[in-house]
Amino acid sequence: MNIGKRLCATFTGGFAALLLAGAASAAGVDTHALKAAIDDPARPAEQKARDRYRHPQQTLTFFGIAPQMTVVEIWPGTTGYTDILAAYLHEHGRYIAATPAASLPTASDYSKRSVAAYRAKLEADPARFGQVLVTEFGPPQRTAIAPPGSADAVLTFRNVHNWVSGGFEQQAFDAFFAALKPGGVLGVVEHRARPGSTLQQMKDSGYVNEDYVIALARNAGFELAARAEINANPQDSKDHPAGVWTLPPTLRLKDQDRERYLAIGESDRMTLKFVKPLAAAVP
Repeated sequence: MNIGKRLCATFTGGFAALLLAGAASAAGVDTHALKAAIDDPARPAEQKARDRYRHPQQTLTFFGIAPQMTVVEIWPGTTGYTDILAAYLHEHGRYIAATPAASLPTASDYSKRSVAAYRAKLEADPARFGQVLVTEFGPPQRTAIAPPGSADAVLTFRNVHNWVSGGFEQQAFDAFFAALKPGGVLGVVEHRARPGSTLQQMKDSGYVNEDYVIALARNAGFELAARAEINANPQDSKDHPAGVWTLPPTLRLKDQDRERYLAIGESDRMTLKFVKPLAAAVP
């Protein structure tokens, strides 16, 4: 059985076990282990080059991610947080990658290609990624990102605008709430729109109102625990001709004003920490 199939089988077979084990409350962030995961020589250089915009050490510390946790990352990519979290959680925790639902008949070719590339990345390095569990997230058909009430943390990096465009943003936050144990953390990093941006402006630009994200989380049952400016970029005017995709790393306009957009850097981002109340019942 190849690793990709084994990962899915392991998740299915271990569904009940996850409710009882592997999701213990964490003692706290291990800053040395986290730094080692970020600085790991096996981590691609192109990922490390983006750390000055993504601030993984500060961001994961702010979210309180400890090495004993069960952590679900929503829609991870080949250049995202997988390398860091898989290494950091390898010995004592559990990392679940909830990819786009490429198995659905309605899945786009882009989703199929991106998920295939992600699975290939995992399969190519079983020593680093052999313990990663893969699930699918694609409302309304695929929302069981982890067993109900089993995860210590759910993390999403720059994905909310996609769910807004798809019209299932509230279903997304509801699914995260269901997967988390009481007291569990939802960590959100998202491109931040100008206050007062309309829903259509958010869809067109890829920037989302911070108050809108907070409302989605609260509607799902979360409490806002803290906000941070870790991933803020005051140089981002948010009025670019091709929306957020004008900026790096996409640079959709290619050579047009390239140096100008490189000088701005990546987008201005909100960083929000939500908590599922301790009194919340496990579904």
